[in-house]
Amino acid sequence: MNIYDKTNELAKALKECQEVKDIKSAMSLIEQDLESKRMLEDFRKRQMEIQQRMMSGDMPSQDEMEQMEKLFDVLSLNLNIRRLFDAERRLSTIIEDINKTISDSLQDLYGGQSL
Repeated sequence: MNIYDKTNELAKALKECQEVKDIKSAMSLIEQDLESKRMLEDFRKRQMEIQQRMMSGDMPSQDEMEQMEKLFDVLSLNLNIRRLFDAERRLSTIIEDINKTISDSLQDLYGGQSL
């Protein structure tokens, strides 16, 4: 068994899964609506800025986090953006499950401790 062949099979399966198809479909609809596209791009930019700050140890204020939550709630009122967020959440769950499965399979290497 070649581990890289299996990895490529997994990558192909992910590309073909319903969640990825749903993300592509939602993104296509968002691209056609300039206001939705602008709002989503603004949200992603702000989200990235906060994540970068957090990685450098600069934690956002409670107010900033509440503003991002409110912005997320407002964006979620847009049906296409909500579909995108839902599909991204489902794909993220799949990836987390895959990571857990891989980690669990190697657990015995480290005396039964979780990775």
